[in-house]
Amino acid sequence: MTEPSQPNTAGRRLDERPYRLPGLSPNTTQDAVVVVPGIMGSELYDTESGDVVWGLANAGWLLKAWTAPRGLRALHLTPDEREGRLGRIRARRLLRTPAWSPFLRGIEPYNDLVATVTRSVADPEAVLPFAYDWRLSVATNARFLAEAARDHLERWRRHPAHALARKHRVDEREGRLVFVAHSMGGLLTLAALTDGPDGDLAADTRGVLTLGTPFQGAVAAAAILNTGQGTPVPLPHGRLRRLAYTMPGLHDLLPTFPCLDEGLNIRGLSPTDIADLGGDKDLAVDSQTLHDTLRGRALPGHRALVGISQPTLQSLTLHQGVVTASEHCYREHSDGELMRDETGAPRRFDVGGDGTVHKESAASPLNRAIVPLALQHGALAQGEAALEAVTSFLEEDEHLGPPQAGARVGIEVPDLVAPGTPWTVRVRGVDSPAGLDCAVEEVGGAFAGPARLYGDDDHLAARVTVPAPGLYRVTLDTGDATPLTQLVLAAPDERDDG
Repeated sequence: MTEPSQPNTAGRRLDERPYRLPGLSPNTTQDAVVVVPGIMGSELYDTESGDVVWGLANAGWLLKAWTAPRGLRALHLTPDEREGRLGRIRARRLLRTPAWSPFLRGIEPYNDLVATVTRSVADPEAVLPFAYDWRLSVATNARFLAEAARDHLERWRRHPAHALARKHRVDEREGRLVFVAHSMGGLLTLAALTDGPDGDLAADTRGVLTLGTPFQGAVAAAAILNTGQGTPVPLPHGRLRRLAYTMPGLHDLLPTFPCLDEGLNIRGLSPTDIADLGGDKDLAVDSQTLHDTLRGRALPGHRALVGISQPTLQSLTLHQGVVTASEHCYREHSDGELMRDETGAPRRFDVGGDGTVHKESAASPLNRAIVPLALQHGALAQGEAALEAVTSFLEEDEHLGPPQAGARVGIEVPDLVAPGTPWTVRVRGVDSPAGLDCAVEEVGGAFAGPARLYGDDDHLAARVTVPAPGLYRVTLDTGDATPLTQLVLAAPDERDDG
């Protein structure tokens, strides 16, 4: 039998509180957040015709864009645009449906990322999805980003929800900026904060979270510019090469680290090399100037989400204008000297990456605060573990990374396949299909089916056939809340002879 509570000397029962318990305070930030997508991550439209020229929501449009005679023509930079007379093409919004490109492969939409950010802020008005014309140079878009971020912060600080949010935070400080930037968006953010028109913007920034940003470039960009040099290639690859030649933004993604293998010597690409492999020398010079300006600059409060374990191009040879890219890189000692073996040959390392950007480029030389995720490049802005890291960053929590059970698992998928023709998915890092589920489904379509894994030399593999042209997603579920995904386009096998 429970004894009744005894009154205290003030006449109040001992189990009574002198106040009513308040409800839980919201764990939302008072900061203003800017979401910056990667290359090809913004929908673009032609202001003269009113037509969407990148980002329509159906596979038929994608097939037409990459195979029709003038499918990508509107995206080519004109002489006026090269001279800075802009406005013909405008960015409408962040990508809302999956897209695809050779080499860059799957370009996942940003709906989940924006929704995740919105759940962590005091009001949806605190979030600015920054769409931009990714064809243009990083320097040009960085100026636009700096202006937009400043306007966004000032508007948010005047918003009633900002004042309320401050009361729930430990220091009740005024809101500052937080950038969440995927891929090339991280380079825009670095340029905006270190060399942009607003010299006070970095001081008003609490932190920057980058997701797969190629701070030192990506060998994949060189492969894009070199595709088809002297040989017929699948039609979409040739179309991308001709588009990329006109794009300052693509040239800004070229590797700046020592990656050119000349036997006993490993060096960086020069503007002459870039012209030799199929790029524009003037754009290469401009890009080199940009990276020279940014070299040695650090992002405030930087944390990097870095893709690991995926097969990733990391170095190249250049012979008579033809690039041969490899999945290994070279390292330097702390004194800047190349690491060599006992015979004097440069040591080779396979550090992996996210399938597009190798790990050491995405980590940034000045930043060791990284979260490694076994995800492909496009999925770094969409995977569950990545979104958890975004949430913890916005809430100013420490994040120790996701469960590491599947951290060494990688997936290799062709970027382009032919309908009705078998092709292979390869899984690296495991020797048994136990606990793994692999499946293929058509994006927005009816086709879906398992991809049965079997032993293939040192890897697992699955043979897959899709029935019709379209965009398909391969998913490898490792059972650890970080499934690997990769988009693949199925299109007729037509060749581009240049």
